[in-house]
Amino acid sequence: MDESRLVAAAAEARRRAYAPYSGFPVGAALLSKGGRLFTGCNVENASYGLTVCAERVALFKAVSEGVREFEAIAVACGDAPCSPCGACRQALNEFAPDLKVILADGEGRSWEVTSLPELLPRAFGPSDLEG
Repeated sequence: MDESRLVAAAAEARRRAYAPYSGFPVGAALLSKGGRLFTGCNVENASYGLTVCAERVALFKAVSEGVREFEAIAVACGDAPCSPCGACRQALNEFAPDLKVILADGEGRSWEVTSLPELLPRAFGPSDLEG
């Protein structure tokens, strides 16, 4: 899947976000190494700590379906590209420490490409738990 299609899927997922408290809808599209696409949107809750980000929704959907290897994720939000939060970076690092990350505006008109290692340098991962 090319970048533009991945960004378009993230922008579409953003339209389904439930963000009545922040007013900041986010969509994500996660591409597996096998070519499957998993989308997610942020889902807020009146008890703010129970809110789940779009990136983790997409990741958890994929893992719940047995997929654990990923190539890229696109995140669509706001008037300009924005980056995944720290919790999402850490969750993505668990399964794809070399993940390509595409940061897009909410409509998917413009984006930039980076990587998880750039966004989460010196990440803590499964290998850190080995004795």
